[in-house]
Amino acid sequence: MKNIFKKLSYANWSPVVRRFVNVCIGLHIFGYPYKELKIIGVTGTNGKTTISTLLYNIAIDLGYKAGLIGTVDNLVNGRKIITDFTTPEAFELNKILSEMVKEGCEYVFMEVSSHGMEERRVAGLKFIGGIFTNLTQDHLDYHLNMENYFSAKKKFFQMLPKEAFALTNTDDEYGKKMLEGIKARKFTYEFSDLVVGVPSGNFHGEIKKSNFNGWELDFNSSQVKSKLLGRFNAYNLLAVWSACELLGFDIEKVKKIIEDIKPPRGRFDHFTSESGVLAVVDYAHTPDALQNVLLTIQEIKPKESRVISVFGCGGDRDSSKRPKMGRIGVALSDIPIFTSDNPRSEDPNKIIADMMAELYPEDMKKVKSIPNRHEAILEAVKLAQKGDIILCAGKGHEDYQEIQGVKNHFNDLEELQKAF
Repeated sequence: MKNIFKKLSYANWSPVVRRFVNVCIGLHIFGYPYKELKIIGVTGTNGKTTISTLLYNIAIDLGYKAGLIGTVDNLVNGRKIITDFTTPEAFELNKILSEMVKEGCEYVFMEVSSHGMEERRVAGLKFIGGIFTNLTQDHLDYHLNMENYFSAKKKFFQMLPKEAFALTNTDDEYGKKMLEGIKARKFTYEFSDLVVGVPSGNFHGEIKKSNFNGWELDFNSSQVKSKLLGRFNAYNLLAVWSACELLGFDIEKVKKIIEDIKPPRGRFDHFTSESGVLAVVDYAHTPDALQNVLLTIQEIKPKESRVISVFGCGGDRDSSKRPKMGRIGVALSDIPIFTSDNPRSEDPNKIIADMMAELYPEDMKKVKSIPNRHEAILEAVKLAQKGDIILCAGKGHEDYQEIQGVKNHFNDLEELQKAF
């Protein structure tokens, strides 16, 4: 029976059948033993990959055997496993967990996507903790509206048992709502310098200093340093630090690890060219994520430096975010270059037209429209002068571009390095 499931493609099954099979697998009809694993799930729109990866790296550095399941990597004690989804389908997920048990893993850090929840991919799993990052517009082609999107995320917190911890970001408008009506132990994290009033969360942070070298932070009166850039990463670090506290990790050792820890691939990857241009590659593919990474660049750049952004929007996905991303790119860039992301079956020119639909005439004059992403990157490099910053956003760690059903090799970091 298991060999049959391996040969069949879930993608060809109806949603109802997929949900049924996932639930059956989750109820151990075709499952594997994994009860000894301590599984921590991370959900939200942005930050899942960074938080789960940092927690995995910290656990490994502390000497634990651990596993990671997520967008960029699936790792079993450092050994990589290939999968197609952020949250794998239940059969594949159980197979990965089985390998983690065989390897003697104690902890598993796992991204839990809204698609994964709706399709019951994690049915039957027992989590010891859950982390919520934030909720901003994404996947509305699938969920149709923000209420459904929130509901999918909330289902994860509703499945947490009473002995598990539920940790949420209460600076996000959905943070407190995630905790309503759940069985798990409730904990919150927030930045007291970003909200009005006295800190009220279980874990609160303050930004003491930030520059291109990183952060100096205060987490519950504990001094923490990190080389990760971006205000969004300050939130990610606070979530990680809070989870480590709840897991009972040696927090002094955790602080030392955080000082030198690196982000996952494609999350604010950067290098400086011989000509003195800073090139940044980031996975930002939602309005909120694009705004966050561009604001980070605005905060750290010298006044005289220009920001050249290269980004697009995915085809066959939520089209309502395209004009929003267009407005953000124009507002926070000196030279915005609209190009292709993964156009899939759509015409790249149509996607770019959607991105420009709500721009004022004077803003449209700033925009360079170059559908070919390779040529767009070449143009950005050609325009850049010493001290300027180029951001290639949307694809991050991806090493392909999907056009008309064909995945062609394409890596933003490689393209930038070749162009220079």
